[in-house]
Amino acid sequence: LFLTSANNFAMKGKRKTLNAGDVLSAMEEMEFQRFVAPLKESLEVYRREQKGKKEARKDKDKKADSEEQDKSREEENDDDDERMEEEEQNDEEEVDN
Repeated sequence: LFLTSANNFAMKGKRKTLNAGDVLSAMEEMEFQRFVAPLKESLEVYRREQKGKKEARKDKDKKADSEEQDKSREEENDDDDERMEEEEQNDEEEVDN
């Protein structure tokens, strides 16, 4: 009965998927108001935790990306340095000849 009520709220919103609001509305309708406030608080805590985890993942990914870019730049600079040294050696050999 509880799920049917929550499903009706979703259908009124022209959705096929239940969300937290549907469940909370169904609980209020079925006179379970005393559970609604603690569930809302728990839901907010959960959402904040998930948001924090998501942001931490993004920061970690950004850090990894920047480290990869730094390594690529260092490798490019090393390659450029090697090329310049080879060119200098070639120039010196040409001068000697």
